[in-house]
Amino acid sequence: MKGSLAGFVRSALLGVCLLLSAAGSVTAAETKPDIALKSKAAAISVTFDPKIKTNAKLAAYLMADGKKWANSNLAEANKQFRESPEFFSDGRTWEMERDYSLQSTVANRYLSILRNEYAFTGGAHPNRGFETFLWDDQAKKPISIRPFFTELKDNGPALTAILKAVIASLVEEKKERGTYFPEDLGWQTYIEPKLLKIGPVLLAPSTENGKSSGLEFQYGPYAVGAYAEGSYEAFVPWSVLKPFLSPEGMAIFGGERPASEKSEK
Repeated sequence: MKGSLAGFVRSALLGVCLLLSAAGSVTAAETKPDIALKSKAAAISVTFDPKIKTNAKLAAYLMADGKKWANSNLAEANKQFRESPEFFSDGRTWEMERDYSLQSTVANRYLSILRNEYAFTGGAHPNRGFETFLWDDQAKKPISIRPFFTELKDNGPALTAILKAVIASLVEEKKERGTYFPEDLGWQTYIEPKLLKIGPVLLAPSTENGKSSGLEFQYGPYAVGAYAEGSYEAFVPWSVLKPFLSPEGMAIFGGERPASEKSEK
C-alpha cells in the first residue's frame, strides 16, 4: 500500500513538473523577440504585440522601423567596441530593447501604437523612452492627429488648451505620487504647446464602442521630472478638445475613459 502511494505521489509530482515545464515553454515562446541581434558589444531585441502582427501593412511598417533601429545601434556598439575596448573589457555589453504594442483601435480605422524603449550603454542608469504611432488602416499609412482638429498651430488656441490640460493631469499624478513641489515647476518648461514638443500622443480608449475618450500623452523618465520619478502619462478628455475638433474629430471622439484604463496606469 505504501509503495503504491509513493508511486502515485511520484507520478503526480512528475505530472506537475511536466505541466510547469510546458507552461514555461509557452511563456518563453510568447516572449521571444521578433528581432534579436547579438555581438561581443551588444544584445539588441525588438518585440511586437501579436495583435500588430495580424495587420500585414502595419507590421511591415513597424518591422522596418525596428530593423533600422536595431541594425544602426548594433553597428554603433561594434564601433565603440573597436574604439573603446576598455569599456567592454569586463564582459559588459550594450543592452537595448524595443517593444511595440497596440493601445487602442478607434472607428475600426485608427490604431494607436506605443513604442517602449530601453537602453543601457553605460552610465549611472539605463535610459527609457516612448514614441507613438497613429496608423490609418484605411489609407494604410501613419498619420498625425492634425486631421481631427480645425487648427493645431504651434502656440495656437488648441495646443495651448491641450497643454494646460496635460499639465493639470501631470500635477494630479505628481500629487498622488508625492512628487509635486509648488516651488519646483521647472519640469513644465520641458513641454511646449507645439505638436512636436508636447509629447508622444495616443488616442485613448473609450467606454463608447468605436470612439476615443481623448488623448493620452506618454512621458519617459526625465521628460517631465527627475529620473527617479519614472514615467508619466497625461490624459486629456475629449471635452477639452471639442471646441477645436474638425468633422473628422467629432466623428471619432466620445464616451468616457474606461475605469480599467485608469487603474492600469
